[in-house]
Amino acid sequence: MAKRTFLILTILGIVLPYESLMMFFIENGVDVTLLFQRVFEKPSSAFFGWDVIISACTLLAFIVLEARRLNMKGLWAPILGCLLVGVSFGLPLFLYLREIHLEKQLIHEEHGELM
Repeated sequence: MAKRTFLILTILGIVLPYESLMMFFIENGVDVTLLFQRVFEKPSSAFFGWDVIISACTLLAFIVLEARRLNMKGLWAPILGCLLVGVSFGLPLFLYLREIHLEKQLIHEEHGELM
């Protein structure tokens, strides 16, 4: 159940933000400077900008630390996803991959195998 939920959130986490980003690019061209100016031009939008930046940094640290703790491999996808899309994609993708890893670990433990 958790794995499916995280997969659905991963899909939503890339589709919805990119839909808005594409609308911005259609209206303004691929002007990344303008994008960041708009995010930080008002205190109310700067609040959300800083919230996302700090959340992304926290997520990147969590991915690295949790992956070490669980001996997970192949974490380039959620890290890249966080950097290129955002927390809305990177976090559920990491949690989805983590669920897969934990399921495999449980199966190996039930059969008396070491990972």
